[in-house]
Amino acid sequence: MIGKLKGVIDSYGEEYVILDVGGVGYQVHCSSGTLQALPRTGEAATLSIETHVREDQIKLFGFATDLEREWFRLLQTVQGVGAKVALSVLGTLKPSELASAIAMRDKAAISRTPGVGPKVAERIVTELKDKTPSFASIDPAVAQLAGALDDMRAPKPVADAVSALVNLGYGQPQAAAAIAAASRSAGADADTATLIRHGLKELAK
Repeated sequence: MIGKLKGVIDSYGEEYVILDVGGVGYQVHCSSGTLQALPRTGEAATLSIETHVREDQIKLFGFATDLEREWFRLLQTVQGVGAKVALSVLGTLKPSELASAIAMRDKAAISRTPGVGPKVAERIVTELKDKTPSFASIDPAVAQLAGALDDMRAPKPVADAVSALVNLGYGQPQAAAAIAAASRSAGADADTATLIRHGLKELAK
């Protein structure tokens, strides 16, 4: 099984690159983000490879980093997400952005991906929520609050404060992060008005 290829860029297709490795041209399918990050024709490049073997074909998928490849594998564990959709997601969101979107239950961010509707975005967020904390560069308390809001378990003052910030035009993830920080600074017993005031200060930083 091929795990990595190091060679010279021979040519580009719409969704793939031909990588010349010792005189053999490998057709490697990549996300749009990976393709844009690769060098010009004739220059050296290294790709982490995921090999898919079927009865009628062998298909190579290439990634700029091993982490991106891990996300490609992880996404395909979700019902309804195949290789094409997984590549599309990685072409829309960087791995760190995807991790944060899942941790924050930000279905809207994932739905920006071409070919990913609300139902698939919901499944990605739900099925991967316990598999991604180590990838996310966000405060675990913020992710916990986002989950509580999503499951309708957040205390009423907290939920009302987040709702108020969303009504002011802030996105749900930003509002949840601000109120999570506000709750820490103002205390667990803070009322809605206090949380909103502290939340707006957080957003103004």
